[in-house]
Amino acid sequence: MEILQQRSSTAQVWEAAEEFVRLFHRENKGPGDPRARLAAVRAELADTGTYRHTPEELVHGARVAWRNSNRCIGRLYWNSLRVRDRRELTDADAIAAECFEHLREATNGGRVRPTITVFAPDTPDRPGPLIWSEQLVRYAGYGDHHSVTVGDARNAPLTEALLRLGWTGGPGTPFDLLPLVVQGVDDKPRWFETPADAVLEVPITHPDGDGRGDGWADWRLRWHAVPAISNMCLEIGGIHYPAAPFNGWYMGTEIGARNLADEDRYNLLPAVARRLGLDTTTDRSLWKDRALVELNRAVLHSFDRAGVTIADHHSESRRFLTHLEREEAKGREVGADWSWIVPPISGSATPVFHRTYEDRPSSTAYVHHAGAQERAQGRDLV
Repeated sequence: MEILQQRSSTAQVWEAAEEFVRLFHRENKGPGDPRARLAAVRAELADTGTYRHTPEELVHGARVAWRNSNRCIGRLYWNSLRVRDRRELTDADAIAAECFEHLREATNGGRVRPTITVFAPDTPDRPGPLIWSEQLVRYAGYGDHHSVTVGDARNAPLTEALLRLGWTGGPGTPFDLLPLVVQGVDDKPRWFETPADAVLEVPITHPDGDGRGDGWADWRLRWHAVPAISNMCLEIGGIHYPAAPFNGWYMGTEIGARNLADEDRYNLLPAVARRLGLDTTTDRSLWKDRALVELNRAVLHSFDRAGVTIADHHSESRRFLTHLEREEAKGREVGADWSWIVPPISGSATPVFHRTYEDRPSSTAYVHHAGAQERAQGRDLV
């Protein structure tokens, strides 16, 4: 198996471990004085070159990593993250099964629960397992030409690689579930069919079109309920967990302004504009803007009607400022990436637009390691 990150020296691990252990003891009343724990960690590092987090440290570390996610607007809820400790698992079959169980538990009948499942970490003698797929749920993209794709164009390279690897494909709809690609320790990457019962999908219709024959239902649009990122590494106190899929819940603009609207994804704005009878011959008609709003209305309406958790960008922006206030009251500095925090529509109409932020690095965080994006596209899969 390719080693996908630079080896950290024992001194570097100790520095990060000491910082995290002190933070854990400072923010939790039960553990008390950290000196005994620090001595145990230092001894374990000297013997093995690594150390093992206690279950309580793992839970707090995963939550703090979410708290430190500079690109996430939904961090107000960081302390509610459910942590599934599966560090004993290194085999692809078991990891895939637990990923699908993660989806079932996180979906929670539509009341989506923020959840992370943590698999075996990297150690000095071997790298940990990997999940190649960008998210636990992805839709296929079929196409013989770069400008003609059925489904999600973003996933066309991965779809092609999986077909070459033996996947027979789905029924050929724009929303065929892709298999999950997992690489166990000392193993090659393998694909696993995504069980239909693990994925809740929401049909997308428009609030002004229900029952009026305007064709929205005929489009058979849908989207899955749980956005579970699966190709980022969870780093806690110098220990790297390369397979640690996690989810919150969707903000509507992620689906309506990006996944379904981007030209290199489903590119639905021209079709929505035609459905609305808008003039698409000139940008000055603002047809893209009007279509974008209606598509986002449809997403929010559909999730609400299905009883599936989703946030809107105005409410989530206000909640992010509440998060800033709470963290500042505790003496903690909050990092943020302005380009990700500001919603992709109506940015200046939200309060997060009218502020500046510092993109602060952290040693406890979710990180894209080198090669993660290439693996998500299926590069070198075959």
